[in-house]
Amino acid sequence: MFVWIENTALALWVSTSLWAYPFLLCAHISGLAIVVGIFTVRDFHLIGIISGLQETKFLELRKLAYCGFIINSLSGLMLFTSQASYFVTNAPFLSKLLFISFGIILALKIHKRIREKQDHRIIKRLAICSSICWFSAIISGRLIAYIFT
Repeated sequence: MFVWIENTALALWVSTSLWAYPFLLCAHISGLAIVVGIFTVRDFHLIGIISGLQETKFLELRKLAYCGFIINSLSGLMLFTSQASYFVTNAPFLSKLLFISFGIILALKIHKRIREKQDHRIIKRLAICSSICWFSAIISGRLIAYIFT
């Protein structure tokens, strides 16, 4: 099935076009910067590293963060098509997907708890886990190019 994906018109365009892969990679990094930038500032504020921000402002920014996530998902899916059979066996890639999944789940939980003004100690613990997930996703993403499994 993954070889079939690599032979679709989209995958061939991504892998053979001079500009497709670099453009998609730039879009992927831009989406990452939006998502991880917003969530890192939010998490660092909730942890207590950054002060002077209103927690409710992050509820307004979540739509922008989710737009960044959509950019990341679409560009990542298109990049995936060019080397699908490699990526599905690559441990860092699979780890990256796991960390992103946990990061999104934590983002939803954190936003719900902020909106409901729940216990700050729980939110702080979730923010620590969220930061670990997003930084681990970035590290895993970088390792994809260097660890061959």
